Amino acid sequence: MPPRVLVFTRTTGYRHDSIPAAVAALTGRDDLRVTASEDPADVAACDRYDAVAFVSTSGDVLGGQARDALRAFVEAGRGFAGVHAAADTELSWDWYPDLLGARFAGHPEGVQAATVHVTTGHPSTAHLPPAWRFTDEWYAFTDVRPGSSPLLDVDESTYAAAEFGMPRPHPQAWFRRVGAGRSWYTGLGHRTEAWSDGLFLDHVAAGLRWAAGQG
Repeated sequence: MPPRVLVFTRTTGYRHDSIPAAVAALTGRDDLRVTASEDPADVAACDRYDAVAFVSTSGDVLGGQARDALRAFVEAGRGFAGVHAAADTELSWDWYPDLLGARFAGHPEGVQAATVHVTTGHPSTAHLPPAWRFTDEWYAFTDVRPGSSPLLDVDESTYAAAEFGMPRPHPQAWFRRVGAGRSWYTGLGHRTEAWSDGLFLDHVAAGLRWAAGQG
C-alpha cells in the first residue's frame, strides 16, 4: 500500500513558482497517497499520515499546536521530508534544524548547471548516475547538525558558488534519524522544469517513501 503523505506547501516568505508543478507531480504518482495542503491544522492532525513533506515552504508556517504535533509525530517514529526551500522555513523554531538537519544560508544568483556526486545505497539515489548533471539553485547551509548522512554533494568546481561555498562535501541531500523517526531532505527542486524530470521525481518520491518507512 503506498504511504500516506501530507505535502505541505504554505509560504510566508518567498513563494516558488514551481509549487503547483510539484503538487501536480507528487499527487499524480501511484506510489504515494498524497494530500496537499497549506493549512497548519492539517500538520496539527498529522497522525493520520505516514510522513509529512514540506515542499518549498518558506518563513514561519506553523503555530504552536502544529509544531508540537509534528515534533511528537516524528520523534515517535513517523517521517518528515523537506524539499528545497524547506530549509528556509520555521526560522523562529529552535528545534527545526534538528528535524531538517541544517538551515538555509543562501545561494548564488540565478540557476546554474552543475555536477552532483551521488552516494548510492539509499533508495532515493539508487537510480541516479554517480555524477549527475542538473540545473538548479545551489544552496549553502548553516547551523548544520551532526548525524546526517549525505546523499548528494555538488561539485563547486562545476559552477560559480561565489560567496556561498562550503567545505567539502557541499551537501544537497541527506537523511537522518530524529528520535525514533526519519528525516530526509533534498535542496533541489527550484525550477518548474525539475518537476517533469523523471530522475528528480524518482529521487523525491523515493525520499518520501523512505521517510514514511517504506524503503
